[in-house]
Formats: sequence, C-alpha cells, structure tokens
Amino acid sequence: MSGITAYIPYVQIILSILLMGGILIQQTEAGLGTAFGGGDGFSSGHHTKRGSERTIFIGTIIIAILFAATSFSLLLL
Repeated sequence: MSGITAYIPYVQIILSILLMGGILIQQTEAGLGTAFGGGDGFSSGHHTKRGSERTIFIGTIIIAILFAATSFSLLLL
C-alpha cells in the first residue's frame, strides 16, 4: 500500500490542474450587468448546455469527484 500513497500527490496535482482548466474554460454569463437585470435575452432565460459546453461541464464534475476521492483515500491510507 505504501507504493500507492507515493503516487497520489502527483495524481492530485494533475487533477487540480485539469480542474482549474475545466473551470476557467467554461463560459460564464454572470457579469455585473446581468446581476441588475441587464444583459441579452439569452442569459436571462433558461439555458441548456449543448455540445462541447455540456462535455466540458460533465468532465469538470468528473474531475472534481476524482479529486475529492483521491483526497479522501489519502486520508484513509
């Protein structure tokens, strides 16, 4: 088991870089103008994610779950 715990910090570094990239690459419509009711009609209504936007969103969730799982497993080991 000591061999696995030696690689977990490196896996966490890779997952954290991927997680930051996934979060930063997502499109955001939460500007100051939309906070006060401004903006276009697209951002004021319901918006479903499609195509690459949905893939990036789901991938970011998966990476976040993997990062949390590796952190928790390091706690238990």
